[in-house]
Amino acid sequence: MKKQTGVWIDTSKAIIVKLENKQEDIIEVKSDIENSVHHKNMGVTGNFSGIRHGVNESKFNEKKKHQLDGFLNNVIEQIKNDDEIYVFGPADIKIKLSQSIQKDKQLAQKLKLTETTVALTTNQVLAKVREFYHLKQKH
Repeated sequence: MKKQTGVWIDTSKAIIVKLENKQEDIIEVKSDIENSVHHKNMGVTGNFSGIRHGVNESKFNEKKKHQLDGFLNNVIEQIKNDDEIYVFGPADIKIKLSQSIQKDKQLAQKLKLTETTVALTTNQVLAKVREFYHLKQKH
């Protein structure tokens, strides 16, 4: 029996649903990606003038890139041995995950679909993965 996997992902977490031999396994991978730059000299409106902001923003963007890469690698580590992969979610990060999957030739063959969805609860993610693979088997 194939291990069929669905990954719902946004910048805060990934919910991974694995279906195999009528067993369902749900794994949640938390993200440590920071979503905003804060500086002690920043005003109430969220901005201030000066060169330091550009330096801080550059450091922040580099740190965020490393956090994103680490998060995506953690997710891939959870799904790399699965047979079929379905990726979905509300944010652009699902595209980044798909691109990371496609960099690996063996993993790339396993990617069945990447699609945009709204934010979902864990139960909704589980239902969507069940539906995706159930409908796929009928065709």
